Amino acid sequence: MNIFPITASILSETELCNFIREKYALSGEYHCKLFRTGVNHTYFISGEKGKFAIRVYCHNWRTKPEIEEELKLLNILKENSLSVSYPIPDKDGNLIQAINAPEGIRYAVLFSFAEGQKMRYMSNQTCYSIGSLMAKIHNITEHKKVDRVSYNSEILLYQSYDLIKSFFDEDLYEMKYIKEISPLIAKRFESSHLSENQCGIVHLDIWYDNLSVNDENEITVFDFDNCGNGPFILDVGYFFKQLFFIETNKQEYELKVQSFLNGYRKIRALSDREIELIPDAGASIFIFYLGVQAKRFDWSNIFFTENYLKMFVGRIKDWNDYYQKGDKRLS
Repeated sequence: MNIFPITASILSETELCNFIREKYALSGEYHCKLFRTGVNHTYFISGEKGKFAIRVYCHNWRTKPEIEEELKLLNILKENSLSVSYPIPDKDGNLIQAINAPEGIRYAVLFSFAEGQKMRYMSNQTCYSIGSLMAKIHNITEHKKVDRVSYNSEILLYQSYDLIKSFFDEDLYEMKYIKEISPLIAKRFESSHLSENQCGIVHLDIWYDNLSVNDENEITVFDFDNCGNGPFILDVGYFFKQLFFIETNKQEYELKVQSFLNGYRKIRALSDREIELIPDAGASIFIFYLGVQAKRFDWSNIFFTENYLKMFVGRIKDWNDYYQKGDKRLS
């Protein structure tokens, strides 16, 4: 009987542990545990030499050159003493492993483990520290580029809409809303004329789920899988957008926004033009990630239904409505 083709597999924890131990010459007893599946799969491996994270990229998600660019960036940040989860070379100096999975070649990378905990409800001091770390990353990546995607209106908005419309009727209110606001956002970004030093390499996914907090002022950022080129304000806007839905008390939200801005501005300036773009930046990245969910529907997001669309777009609308009120202005 022929083996039926598959699109995605989950690698054995035991076999992956043995594979990593051999490739990285890890002596002694080690244990590997699957932590999360999704666009990529994450495993934790621990033993005598400490704890590490293994990312196993899904088949046909990232090319090897794209992964190399991500890892090159992480090493630059590490060399500049910034607190990031960085790649670990194997016994032969290689950073990327190729695994012949049932669906095809999948790449795996061993990363340093980000000590600490995920802190969904962050203090003002934590927000200050995150702002400071983000600004330091932006200072290092200013004027730099990676050979990866450049985040612009075409990628964030229009291509995302094209992906989403293959799942949902364009006559739905939520689809009309995305189609209506996208050219408005694009126009405001185009008319802002951001300078070169306001653009560089962006993370595009900095929020509590990709941060470890050891103490309130010790932050480690990880998961640079979506890094690319673009305006730095995208990172700021996305963090605020996530914080907006974590903090239901908007007075607390405003205090944490200000703490973040204070931390960021202590390291790096933010122009009035950039500040004005924060609402559009947050909305555009949420539209982008809706497109990613459509593109990667095969990683078991059975939640991708009309009800999910209503919830997701409802959040974008709430965010936009909040900042369109006359008394809600970032400063």
